[in-house]
Amino acid sequence: MLKRWRIRVLLFLAVLGPGFITANVDNDPNGIFTYSQAGAQFGYALLWTMIPVTLALIVVQEMCSRMGAVTGKGLSDLIREEFGLRLTVIVMFLLVVVNFGNVIGEFSGIAGSLQLFHVSKYISVPVCSVLVWFLVVRGDYKRVEKIFLVASMFYFTYIIAGVLAHPGWRIAAEATVRLPASSVLHNHAYVFMVISLIGTTIAPWMQFYLQSSIVEKGVTTREYAASRLDVIVGSIFTDVVAWFIIVACAATLWVHGLGNIADPADAAEAMKPLAGNYAFILFSFGLFNAGFFAASVLPISTAYVVCEGLGVESGVDKRFREAPFFYWLYTLLIAGGAGAVMLIPNGRLIQWSIESQALNGILLPLVIVLMLLLINRKDLMGEYVNSHWFNGIAWLTAIVVSALSVVLMIQQFWPHRS
Repeated sequence: MLKRWRIRVLLFLAVLGPGFITANVDNDPNGIFTYSQAGAQFGYALLWTMIPVTLALIVVQEMCSRMGAVTGKGLSDLIREEFGLRLTVIVMFLLVVVNFGNVIGEFSGIAGSLQLFHVSKYISVPVCSVLVWFLVVRGDYKRVEKIFLVASMFYFTYIIAGVLAHPGWRIAAEATVRLPASSVLHNHAYVFMVISLIGTTIAPWMQFYLQSSIVEKGVTTREYAASRLDVIVGSIFTDVVAWFIIVACAATLWVHGLGNIADPADAAEAMKPLAGNYAFILFSFGLFNAGFFAASVLPISTAYVVCEGLGVESGVDKRFREAPFFYWLYTLLIAGGAGAVMLIPNGRLIQWSIESQALNGILLPLVIVLMLLLINRKDLMGEYVNSHWFNGIAWLTAIVVSALSVVLMIQQFWPHRS
């Protein structure tokens, strides 16, 4: 019995990486800003969203992991082969536009976190962009994955910051398991924040990156059970971190009536006199780690999508001369994102970040539907197609996310006027 459990643990540690990393990268500066704003603006009242959002994230990520293990191909590859080049190009174009906006947000987070310690963005952004570039271009998959796993562990800083904020634990626990009164549906800002929390947790790029990582790591159906556990653990951990970010801001900013924050760095700065230097430092460091981490992964995800869609060589394990298009695109995204942060005023950067989230809403339903059509193909997935029970949950997730994404776009481009 003990030997069997030891084998299971070792197998899980062997495949640990893609699911855990993908889920945690989603807690990027854009995500941290959304969670911080939720806590600062509404206190504990949005904690109930964490449970259904986590379940939806597990469902979507598990499907990607399973498709990668069974087919040995990335999601972009499968879309091109099964639905044709025209649709693939449309998906690629939308994803590149969305991801470039997100990359700008990651470097903006790096700049904001270090500006709290009086480091100019004209120093921090160029230095960090070079480090991000060398990390991937001069590394291999195993080394890069280990670094990303270590970076994922630093999200514990937000859990500690949440504890140091001395929240009302009983109130927070009750708010997590209790649905709000139906009257909140008349509150435009509240509904908008609910939609934003869902949209920032399940992003289109995640599905492409996860499946490509599963393939590059060499995970097959033999390791599928352990890979699925990797996805589940990663999804739960990332949303536990999100829960603590909301709690930390609710216990400090909301309690003191500081609901208006312009970016996540503002949340850290405002927290300093309310929760002490330790909480401020941990929150700031977490923001830097999130920005640096996501600035490495998002360009990789984009390069995977484009290269697989076009059928050219890609992969972190390849050398520059073996996959030149992959690495040049990766380089261009980093240089463009870093350059935009240094040239564009901060106010416009925040607006760009919001607009990129609206574009996420356009792309996400399409990606989920394509995934569902692929994973139910018996000739493609064999015995690993969705069960009826799992299919029901997955389609419900797609419908709900699609409806909420439409509402998000309507509210974004045609805001409510009282």
